[in-house]
Amino acid sequence: MRKVTLAATQFACSWNEEETLDKAEKIVRDAAAAGANVILLQELFERPYFCKTHKYEYLHLATKMEDNTAVKRFQSVARELHVVLPICFYEDAGNLAFNCVAMIDADGTILGKYRKTHIPDGVPYAEKFYFAPGDTGFRVWDTQFGKIGVGICWDQWFPEAARCMALMGAEILLYPTAIGSEPDLGIDSMPHWRNCMQGHAAANIMPLVASNRVGYEEQDYTNITFYGSSFIAGPDGEIVASADRESETFVTAQFDLDAVASMRREWGVFRDRRPEMYGELLTMGETGKDER
Repeated sequence: MRKVTLAATQFACSWNEEETLDKAEKIVRDAAAAGANVILLQELFERPYFCKTHKYEYLHLATKMEDNTAVKRFQSVARELHVVLPICFYEDAGNLAFNCVAMIDADGTILGKYRKTHIPDGVPYAEKFYFAPGDTGFRVWDTQFGKIGVGICWDQWFPEAARCMALMGAEILLYPTAIGSEPDLGIDSMPHWRNCMQGHAAANIMPLVASNRVGYEEQDYTNITFYGSSFIAGPDGEIVASADRESETFVTAQFDLDAVASMRREWGVFRDRRPEMYGELLTMGETGKDER
């Protein structure tokens, strides 16, 4: 029996970075005090989501992983509280920059980093201006509290990403996120957002955590109201813990990873896969072949 308690957090961010990091640390400490072993903070939480529009001055916000204030601070916090903390930050990689997660284990060690694979483009999520597509491939880390795969925000809409991490041995899927109102589309994307990830949990038969931010943010000619709704889904896809749309808070849920592994084997979905039949996944869609 390997029991692990997962936490999803959410809070609003400001340009007062010290204040925002203090807020993030308090939520981490509160979640740890509630028994959490793996605590997920939201995407790019050091400051407001700056990718709403194109602003050249924001390109200079990127830092090397070893110099990033949040990464260094939460290494110490992880070590002190004995918790796993994936930290999402804006990475300076010389001529390129990436939307990146540093995976910090419960002893404060950085196990490695993952660079966001799928980069959205279009106001108010104009990320291609700031980030190159990730070149790390999907990553799974053997932490002190289980094997963890992490995708970042837009990655969560792609079942291929979740399945790749599952095939690499992931036992838990984590998705730090920044998503909210869709001013150009005029829709509430929250139910679709959740449904996609619940499908990943169910199809791969493993728990999944999504952490989003809350609050209203305005930049130039656009704005977003981030809708929170951070949640934890179980291995059958059911939501077992959920935050609301506005509160700065956290939620937790506990799983027995050995019991989940048994469930995954018993369902046989990995046994019955036919990878030789999935060649179409290596195309962009219509291949031009006519089999009639």
